Amino acid sequence: MKARIQWAGEAMFLGESGSGHVVVMDGPPDAGGRNLGVRPMEMLLLGVGGCSNFDVVSILKKSRQAVESCEAFLEAERATEDPKVFTRIHMHFVVKGRALKEAQVKRAIELSAEKYCSASIMLGDAGVEITHDYEIIELG
Repeated sequence: MKARIQWAGEAMFLGESGSGHVVVMDGPPDAGGRNLGVRPMEMLLLGVGGCSNFDVVSILKKSRQAVESCEAFLEAERATEDPKVFTRIHMHFVVKGRALKEAQVKRAIELSAEKYCSASIMLGDAGVEITHDYEIIELG
C-alpha cells in the first residue's frame, strides 16, 4: 500500500492513495489553515469507522441478514499533552433491516473488533480503549 501527501500551502495537504483517490486535509485557522478539509486525526478516525462498518456490513450480508443500512457513529478522546494520541474511541452502530437477528449483529461487530478490522485492532494494540455498542431498527 502506498500514499503520497503533497503540501498545498499554509496548513493544507493533498493526500493521494495508491488507488488514485485524493482527499484534502487542512488545519484550523488558529494553526495556519483555512478549514478547507478534514484534519489528519479526523481522517484516522474516519478510517477506523469505515474499516469497522465495512466489516459489519460484509459479515451481515454473508450471514444472509437483510441489512439495509448501517451507520457507525464514533466519538474519540485524545490525550491533552503532545503527542495528542487517541486514548479512547467509542463506536455506536445503528443497523437497519428486516428481521435482523440480534445475535448476528452482535457477532458481526465482535468479529470486526477482534479479528478483521486492522485499523481498530492496530490502535487497540497501541493502547487505545475501543468500545462498541449497537441498536437495531426494524424496517416494516
